[in-house]
Amino acid sequence: MKSTDKDEKKDEKKQENKGEEVKKEPPTPLAEIKSNFVLIDRAVSTLEPRFTHRVLRTLTTLVKRLDETIIRNAIEEAYPKDSTTKSTLISWLPTPSEDVEMQVDPTPTSAATAKPAAPVTSEPVPEVDIYLRLLIINQLLKSTEGVSKAKELSVETVKKMQALNRRSLDSIAAKVWFAVERAFELAGDISEARPMFLAAQRTAALRHDDDTQASLINRLLRSYLAYSLYDQADKLVSKTTFPVSAGNPQYARYHYYLGRIKTVQLNYSDAHTNLQQAIRRAPPATVAPGFYQAVHKLFVVVELLMGDIPDRSIFRHPVLEKPLKGYFEIVKAVRTGSLSQFQQTVLKHAALFQADKTHTLITRLRQNVIKTGIRRLSLSYSLISLKDICVKLHLDSEEDAEYIVGKSIRDGVIDGRLVHEKGWMACGGAGGVKRGYGADVAETFSRRIGYCLELHNQSVKAMRYPLNAHRKELADAEGAREREKELAKEIQEGDLDDEDLGGEF
Repeated sequence: MKSTDKDEKKDEKKQENKGEEVKKEPPTPLAEIKSNFVLIDRAVSTLEPRFTHRVLRTLTTLVKRLDETIIRNAIEEAYPKDSTTKSTLISWLPTPSEDVEMQVDPTPTSAATAKPAAPVTSEPVPEVDIYLRLLIINQLLKSTEGVSKAKELSVETVKKMQALNRRSLDSIAAKVWFAVERAFELAGDISEARPMFLAAQRTAALRHDDDTQASLINRLLRSYLAYSLYDQADKLVSKTTFPVSAGNPQYARYHYYLGRIKTVQLNYSDAHTNLQQAIRRAPPATVAPGFYQAVHKLFVVVELLMGDIPDRSIFRHPVLEKPLKGYFEIVKAVRTGSLSQFQQTVLKHAALFQADKTHTLITRLRQNVIKTGIRRLSLSYSLISLKDICVKLHLDSEEDAEYIVGKSIRDGVIDGRLVHEKGWMACGGAGGVKRGYGADVAETFSRRIGYCLELHNQSVKAMRYPLNAHRKELADAEGAREREKELAKEIQEGDLDDEDLGGEF
């Protein structure tokens, strides 16, 4: 009975704990901003940047839940009434309409027992001002009408950061530069921000500010690639060192930009490695779906240019299935070697490829499609005319077909030869005799079998031992033990002479 009573009490406690957990609600955006103010103040007073990193870790989710009213309330509660900084920050927000109700945080105490908040008499640290400006910029960028205002505020925020010149602003400055680049990009003037990025990057490198330096290198690479300035981007990569202590999101962007540069430079193996690193370091697909899709689009094209076929599971991913539909049709055309299907797919999804800036790379796949088609024809026919090759692969002339077939034979794509006088392609060896395999396959296969048999015989020989060989060793060991016992007994009794012990022993 006692055990059952104890079990019932444990179950009741578990249910009470579950009820308390259910009752707990996440903090409102206003309460979260207030707690962030406390963490920023603590980071400045204790010189510990980890508190600032803790604030910035929730920036993305917090921005999604914000609106102008919440930011206005946070500013009014953080600054005194007569503060000029307060009026400056509120001036960047749009005027609230009469229908919008003020948001009030729910408090656990009742209205009768609740104490009114004490009025703020002193202004917070300057880092709070920059943090609020960052929130306002992100809020303005949510609508197209606020892009120009966000651009002006971002320029003013950069000037204020440079005037303050506080090392405690380093972590927040990295996020501010991202917002600055986003504001200029949406305004269509990203090239205007490039001199500002270059000057700030030099300053960050001299001050060993790793967070800001990593952010600015990515901002510069993005601005160069937006205008297809691949040479300048490559020079920037060669003359700068990306900080090792940078976070995974910055590393993911850096590897993605490196992959784009290497792909244009025809260095597909390095591009493939960089894109793999970008995929591994990228946030989850549900958190950053846009970046995840952009990396995989380029990754699929690079794998095709390397002569490989991407894994089919990539195109079944719920985040990638719809955006990669056009690329999946390209993969099918390359795999089957159908040049007509490839050209139709390119024309059908030309707008998508141009928007993704992969149209030029996809046009390079034409040679891969033709090589695949020729390989399929060489396996199907022992003799085929160049005219039929033009018809089946939709080539322009027999001269083009002859050149492509000759290059494929020289590269080892197919096993055959060209009969120029008759305009034929003889597949599978001289005389047009068709073979299922290459000329040296049987010889190589027999050589491998011989090697495996020889390895087996050597292994069997190494495992053979003479019968009862261990018994002789046991007998010798027992005899040695008996002699040692007799010698010890004689030494004990003192029957041994000096000569028996070996002279001067």
